[in-house]
Amino acid sequence: MKVVLFCGGFGTRIRDYGENIPKPMIPVGEQPILWHVMQYYSQYGHRDFVLCLGYKANAVKEFFLNWRQQTYSDCVISDAGRKVEFLGDRLPDWRVTLVDTGLWRNIGQRLCAVREHVKDEEMFLANYSDGLSDAPLPQMIELLEKSGKTGCFLAVRPPLTFHLVEFDGNGEVQRMRASADSDIWINAGYFVFRNKVFDYINEGEELVVEPFERMIAEGELIAYRHDGFFRAMDTLRDKQLLEDMVQRGHMPWQPKLATLAPAEAAE
Repeated sequence: MKVVLFCGGFGTRIRDYGENIPKPMIPVGEQPILWHVMQYYSQYGHRDFVLCLGYKANAVKEFFLNWRQQTYSDCVISDAGRKVEFLGDRLPDWRVTLVDTGLWRNIGQRLCAVREHVKDEEMFLANYSDGLSDAPLPQMIELLEKSGKTGCFLAVRPPLTFHLVEFDGNGEVQRMRASADSDIWINAGYFVFRNKVFDYINEGEELVVEPFERMIAEGELIAYRHDGFFRAMDTLRDKQLLEDMVQRGHMPWQPKLATLAPAEAAE
């Protein structure tokens, strides 16, 4: 199953990190967050990626064009560097299609720009490429398969803590409660689509606005609610939190294939 990754945004809320680095290439540990997202899908057997590029597209292309496995793997070098033997598991054999979908396009337009690359897929995956989660992907795919719907997205609890206020018409406060005690869910940017999702997108439309409204009106959109780990890298504080997790060796977004049933681990 192909995976469409949206990598073209400006990342304005985290631009202080570096003007010359597109958001998906901002590192979490030694690797860009994009690599972590791809590893998440790869460990479930989905290794055919379509990257929708935009802002600083050349930085993403250079990362893959200059990829050297020995930089990230234990290895034995001999014959004056001409022979390299890798130790342990080899990195997955990814197929990466790099498409420059334009600088100013929104997510809906970027998806339509790569329609040709997923035309033979009955179902495909998509991701904003800026958030990490331990959501059980096989269960999310199964939910859409069994439902017969057009689209499914991952819904998570807001990672921030805030207080909700309820008041009457005169401004008198009726109730205050913590966000953790409410039934609020947000879109995490992990999607599973049937190919007919393109029938709901018109020129220039943002994916989760008009197209999703049409799908909702026709009962074609469902959500997989996940109470586990999710963190989007929207700010420098988010980046530092993820960095700290990597330093501690605690990366819940990397599923352990050993714990999966054979059917779940299959491609």
